[in-house]
Amino acid sequence: MTGKTTTLTLIRHGETDWNRVKRIQGHTDIALSRAGERQAALLGERVAREVRAHGTVFDHVLTSDLRRAVQTAEPVARACGLPLVRTPQLRERHYGAFETHVPDEIQALYPQDYARWQSRDPDFVIPGGESTRGFHERITAFVEQLLRDHAGQRLALVAHGGVLDCCYRLATGLALGEPRTHALLNASVNRLAYDGQRWQVLSWADVTHLDDTVRDESNDRPGQAADRVDPRVV
Repeated sequence: MTGKTTTLTLIRHGETDWNRVKRIQGHTDIALSRAGERQAALLGERVAREVRAHGTVFDHVLTSDLRRAVQTAEPVARACGLPLVRTPQLRERHYGAFETHVPDEIQALYPQDYARWQSRDPDFVIPGGESTRGFHERITAFVEQLLRDHAGQRLALVAHGGVLDCCYRLATGLALGEPRTHALLNASVNRLAYDGQRWQVLSWADVTHLDDTVRDESNDRPGQAADRVDPRVV
């Protein structure tokens, strides 16, 4: 890499009760479950160990302003001794009329919209919500601004599965309509680097800080995403 390299550590929020049953959250403000609180605590302990070993690990900690993300980010910022910057620009995709429902309910209530959603059409706008393309443009515009404002720094971004997906696609060039092949795990640590010209995926879906009781790999199988849009990206 050449020039100033900026590193983005992307962290998905801990598990919520709605994640467990695959109920769409989007902008709906849901708190962490007890398992999610445990995940956030273990994440904070990991960051504290890294701080003790290396001095500083992040220059800034930013989070979506939704409660599940803030609860996950607080132990990270505390371990670093940094202020926590909350921003609505890191919110999950707005799922509009789909929010508060599980996929089978969406299919029953909005059969035509459900079919469009499952088709992976990036320009399909969920009633009252966002299209995949609009969401992707919102997130990537914010990330590109961060890269301009914080070139050469280390940023922690605590957000949502959809936000992580947008960033992975930005870094790898994976098209919006293509099925996801990368896991989006609760409380996972995912690292990207940008040197001003090209991206590099440094690590992805790292949950080595979690114990077996609170890992969610069994509920997030990327290979299944080709058959059905994964509602856990909420």
